[in-house]
Amino acid sequence: MTGLKRLQHLVLWVGNVERSVRFYCDVLGFEIQRRSPNAAFLTIPGSGDDHNLGLFEQPALRPPDEGVARMYHAAWEVAELTDLARARQRLIEARSLVGQSDHGTSLSLYAKDPDGLEFEVCWLVPADRVDEAKAGGGGGGVRPLELDREIERYGAQTRGGVGVSVPA
Repeated sequence: MTGLKRLQHLVLWVGNVERSVRFYCDVLGFEIQRRSPNAAFLTIPGSGDDHNLGLFEQPALRPPDEGVARMYHAAWEVAELTDLARARQRLIEARSLVGQSDHGTSLSLYAKDPDGLEFEVCWLVPADRVDEAKAGGGGGGVRPLELDREIERYGAQTRGGVGVSVPA
């Protein structure tokens, strides 16, 4: 298929819609666009989209089975490394953070929501700095994330994704 541009929205079955709304709003900064009984539609502030995340309550849900085919995670991109650092702190406080990785082309946090669904919060290395990122990491591949070092390298307010997801 050609012509795809980006993920417009994601819809999740959750065990308790109120609990999930609190998590996604309080921890990740989503805003409530609209609600209905047993459902909520959330937006990323400033996205201009009708909704970016739909939550539908299914109280009898079991935690995700890691041994079956299923979606692994969705990724949400942040604009600056300060946003990634703030997200990491909030995820730690929510006892949700499960991993951190430096992919050379992106810096990523991995977390689980209250239903055990995994998601990623990432900052994309600007396109003109990707070679530097790969060379600086000793040959590419996934490495542990040293966020303070990356903030020193790129600058806390450097816009991520320039030339990748943000026009240069």
